[in-house]
Amino acid sequence: MSVATPHSATQASPSGLARALTQANLLTLAQIDPVQKKSAAEKSFFVDTLLQSGLINSRDLASFCSETFGYPLVDLTMFDEAMLPEKIVDVKLMQQQRMVALAKRGNKISLAISDPTNTNALDQIKFQTGLGVELVVVQHDALVKLLDKLGKSSEQSLNELSGDDFDIEFNEDDLTSGTPTDTQNSEVDDAPIVKFLQKMLIDAINMGASDLHFEPFEKFYRIRFRVDGELREIAQPPLAIKEKLVSRIKVISKLDISEKRVPQDGRMKLAISPTKAIDFRVSTLPTLFGEKIVMRILDGSQAQMGIDALGYDPDQKETLLDAIQRPYGMVLVTGPTGSGKTVSLYTCLNVINKPGINISTAEDPAEINLPGVNQVNINDRAGLTFPVALKSFLRQDPDIIMVGEIRDLETADIAIKAAQTGHMVFSTLHTNDAPSTLTRLMNMGVAPFNIASSVILITAQRLTRRLCTCKQPVSILDDILLQAGFKEEELDGTWKPYGPVGCERCNGSGYKGRVGIYQIMPITEALERLILTSASALEIKLQSESEGVLGLRRAGLQKVKQGITSLEEVLGCTNE
Repeated sequence: MSVATPHSATQASPSGLARALTQANLLTLAQIDPVQKKSAAEKSFFVDTLLQSGLINSRDLASFCSETFGYPLVDLTMFDEAMLPEKIVDVKLMQQQRMVALAKRGNKISLAISDPTNTNALDQIKFQTGLGVELVVVQHDALVKLLDKLGKSSEQSLNELSGDDFDIEFNEDDLTSGTPTDTQNSEVDDAPIVKFLQKMLIDAINMGASDLHFEPFEKFYRIRFRVDGELREIAQPPLAIKEKLVSRIKVISKLDISEKRVPQDGRMKLAISPTKAIDFRVSTLPTLFGEKIVMRILDGSQAQMGIDALGYDPDQKETLLDAIQRPYGMVLVTGPTGSGKTVSLYTCLNVINKPGINISTAEDPAEINLPGVNQVNINDRAGLTFPVALKSFLRQDPDIIMVGEIRDLETADIAIKAAQTGHMVFSTLHTNDAPSTLTRLMNMGVAPFNIASSVILITAQRLTRRLCTCKQPVSILDDILLQAGFKEEELDGTWKPYGPVGCERCNGSGYKGRVGIYQIMPITEALERLILTSASALEIKLQSESEGVLGLRRAGLQKVKQGITSLEEVLGCTNE
């Protein structure tokens, strides 16, 4: 009976490499058998045990593997560890599987290995990176030395991350359910777990990620970052750490670590320097194989970027600024989750946030801290709902009210009445475009005459990836451009569409950052008349387009003409 070993590679390696050595008559079965048994008993790698036995040296083994399996033989001492590619393969995974990533070319990585029969390890690398693998054979002793250097370098950088100017602070909520017991403290204060979590948070911030996903599965644990709207796999830590990692995140987010059956929402703060701190919104979800955690990065500096950084066209910007500076009415921002609605609203609030104006917001939860604005966190369990908060605001002498989201008729009714009685109201809804927002309000039960007399502007938006500076012009057939929505007169040869290329700055993706695509629809007298007749979204859309309002697709195509994004990106996030 075979003895189980901790790594799948140690189960496959002895049979593969040992068989090749005996078939080549370099070693006999009598010599190999004790090595295999010792490797299994000590739960070590077969190559380690084989070289320790003295039956073959590292140089001869490397030459044999190169000739037998047909892979190039490389002198690993010629490589400087400082020049090796970073963050392609996790250092711990390379140490566990006895291999080193030497270079990345296109969609393939070059891996140095001393045992080419370690197929399970190769599968892990392919799964983690999503790249093809090109193998080279190296001497095992040189491989171990390089892995040792990489491990020490990784540990040193991790220690630097957790220096005196780096700390995780508790939030100031009045929650007490997350207070750990002594036993729980010993679990969640495990130093390696703390350092690993800190490194993940810092890496996410440095990469410009918007969310971190900690996902448990039956046989592996995965961490992904959402960067520029796309999820990227970052690490596959050992499955055994998932409970400790979840407990650590829950404690610093003031969540109940003993409750694993229902979703929970919390918040934490990361102080990355004495002058800068970044908030995280934390959400847990029970799944089949443990709790999945998603952390949303709430960087308050985004609201300070200014309206010019959001990507509005000049005429759209003028229309929006005119609407938000009016004395009363309602401005609605619509779009799916993650489309930048909150940043747009806070940017507008920042524009009009002056000492002479009283601004109050009700959110679930408040995502960005904006000095000078009275922000209220909705707490349904305590009875502080959107309607309750809105009614209280009206007794607080407000000039501007921001409601995080209109979810029901009661909230919509109070918000509209506030807009009709001399207040400016900002809010969001989840609809596909601006015209359908009006019909959504009608479907919720809001009377058409109330909508027509209160709503002054609706903006729908999407976020699309911005092309990196490495972009290059691409040739696209006129038929395809016409089918996408361009007009024949626009294809006059005065402009060219650009496409992604990929460089170090954008990590090979061809995109860096995101830009907004907007549909700005002011409510004109003609649209008011349509609303009063309970017109359909299609009728409202046709009327708005006749007045010069660009749909989301047309607004996106303008960004293509300007070389800001690619046609593929616009087609991927808009319908026509």
